[in-house]
Amino acid sequence: MHDRARTPAAVTATLTEAVLPGIVDPDGIQVRTRPARPAGPGQVVLAMEAAGVSFAEQQMRRGKYYDQPPFPFVPGYDLVGRAVDVGEGVSGALLGRRFAVLTKTGGWASHVTVDAGDLTEVPASVDSAEAETFVVNGVTAWQMLHRLAKVRPGQVVLVHGANGGVGSTLVQLARIAGARVVGTASARHHDAVRALGALPVDYRAPDLESALRAHAPQGYDAVFDHVGGDGILTSYRLLAARGTLVSYGTASTRDVQGSSRAPVLKLFARLMLWNALPGGKGAHFYNIWAGRRRLGTFRARLNADLTQVLALLAAGELQPQVAARVPLAEVADAVRLAESGTVVGKVVLVP
Repeated sequence: MHDRARTPAAVTATLTEAVLPGIVDPDGIQVRTRPARPAGPGQVVLAMEAAGVSFAEQQMRRGKYYDQPPFPFVPGYDLVGRAVDVGEGVSGALLGRRFAVLTKTGGWASHVTVDAGDLTEVPASVDSAEAETFVVNGVTAWQMLHRLAKVRPGQVVLVHGANGGVGSTLVQLARIAGARVVGTASARHHDAVRALGALPVDYRAPDLESALRAHAPQGYDAVFDHVGGDGILTSYRLLAARGTLVSYGTASTRDVQGSSRAPVLKLFARLMLWNALPGGKGAHFYNIWAGRRRLGTFRARLNADLTQVLALLAAGELQPQVAARVPLAEVADAVRLAESGTVVGKVVLVP
């Protein structure tokens, strides 16, 4: 049995959410109010304290995310919130505590219902918005770095988009792991990238491949590429003899018209071909949802990895990159800012 007593915030009769009605400009995102529902069996209602604006939602707004739901829907890949209601079979001891959760969609709302098994507790000393910057970004960076590339002390790694949400996290975690890091970014972000511990290189350099090779003549032990497109060829060529390429997106095709699946399938084909070649180089596509069919194992791995990242944040070893805190009601402004390419880190929605 659990205690059905709820905190006052849970007694609200309505909730507010941001809805993508279709392929729209940021101003077309609709902020709506609807009746709230209590938690069902095995569920927890979180009062959102911080929700991220990530590249996935930018793709969804354009109808370009690989497996997004049909319109209309509420985007929001991850959030940090406080438990205000629990359903049957869930301990009332969770009420009032803060948790991080990956939602994929649904996070852009004042109250979000999730499965209790998907929760990871946030350390009490950590600010909610700062923790939020390390939910999907932290798990993504940690798993790519440690589970796929298996980066070791003394290695040299290349992080494309080192000023971004995942990129800035990758830089910090790679430095903690003892690696030397080179990061691409526009010139205006070089001071910020340098402050994170990476050597910055302008991604607009006339001969980017030569500029990057100059910092790792023997090749990079790991390259992390969110750009995709033909640039992935350069990333592969820059690998050391037994290096690992980890691809985790197709940002270069965000604004390209046509199928949302074609760029990803083309990328998959390239990676499969490279893995079939002799020579010892590895090529992977990272999907945070891989393995979800084995739900218990998936949840345990995600919880363990996110817990480690949040512990590093609580210990002061990770520096959160909160680009801006924007009220949920002003979601259009938040999306425009996130898509502007002018910020370092992650734009965060707050109540």
